Amino acid sequence: MGAYILRRLLLMIPTILGIMAISFTVVQFAPGGPVEQVIAQLTGQGGDATDRITGGGSDLGGDDIGSSIESGGGGNSKYRGAQGLDPEFIADLERQFGFDKPPLERFALMVWNYARFDFGDSYFRDISVIDLIIEKMPVSVSLGLWITLLSYAISIPLGIKKAISDGSTFDTWTSGIIILAYAIPGFLFAILLIVLFAGGSFYDLFPLRGLVSDNFAQLSWYEKILDYFWHLALPLTALVLSAFATTTLLTKNSFLDEIRKQYVTTARAKGLGENKVLYGHIFRNAMLIIIAGFPAAFISAFFTGSLLIETIFSLDGLGLLGFKSVVDRDYPVVFGTLYIFSLLGLLVSLLSDLMYTWVDPRIDFESRDV
Repeated sequence: MGAYILRRLLLMIPTILGIMAISFTVVQFAPGGPVEQVIAQLTGQGGDATDRITGGGSDLGGDDIGSSIESGGGGNSKYRGAQGLDPEFIADLERQFGFDKPPLERFALMVWNYARFDFGDSYFRDISVIDLIIEKMPVSVSLGLWITLLSYAISIPLGIKKAISDGSTFDTWTSGIIILAYAIPGFLFAILLIVLFAGGSFYDLFPLRGLVSDNFAQLSWYEKILDYFWHLALPLTALVLSAFATTTLLTKNSFLDEIRKQYVTTARAKGLGENKVLYGHIFRNAMLIIIAGFPAAFISAFFTGSLLIETIFSLDGLGLLGFKSVVDRDYPVVFGTLYIFSLLGLLVSLLSDLMYTWVDPRIDFESRDV
């Protein structure tokens, strides 16, 4: 097993390099980079980028920007909208964002820094990328962790019950409810929850903003727990809908496939009780496919599945951070989060394979090629 783990860890290196290389290449051809973002704001299309670029951490002051606009020039600039700006100012912007170096050199420098977990600073925020991720992490950890635990805790027992009662009234009605739940988009259900229970048109029972209350620090330990779950109640309910439906049907079908196999008939013929057959023989085989889907479910809920929910419930997490970073062309944040999430996804996938051997010791990865 040690050799298998080592091979998998070594294979992560070219996988990460490939992901970063493809993403870096795509970015080179994407219009509207950070330099263009600043130019667009400076030429009268908004003021946010100008405020951020002249804030802390920038070498370009407001006086420099004003004089650069007044000095004219930039007629032959490669950046769209740069006419009227001083070429020296454009060069300063390129140096600040690192675009004064060739693409290959920038990619090599990024890989070297990321290998040392040095992700640099955000272009438009006066904070390092790693500190920014840590700042947004509590929301995503809360949503991703609890949604994964809830979906598995509900779906696995329900899926087993549906498999045992296949074709019964219980199975028919629950299947209808599950299909309906799967068909409803999570963000629409979230809006319905707000209308019903968060001060929309009916009841005002749950908060609509933040992960905790403003007076969270003054609460006792048990009041903090209650306050935390009070804020999470509606977002988790909206998120669990589709995850709950998918995992339940997957569990049911997996158990049905195993129940019909010959070894189950043999076990029953030997006089084993139904629970012994179900949990002693069927369970570990049927759960393999559920375990195989765990990394994808976890990563999806943790990092990508909560953007709309975070927006609707005013939760400032990693999903919203990633979306804003792409829109703003904040490349250090985009590439930093991509690197961290890809690495974590590969590690969780390895953990999933190791869980295979725990559920079913007959599986031996050592005797297989990776």
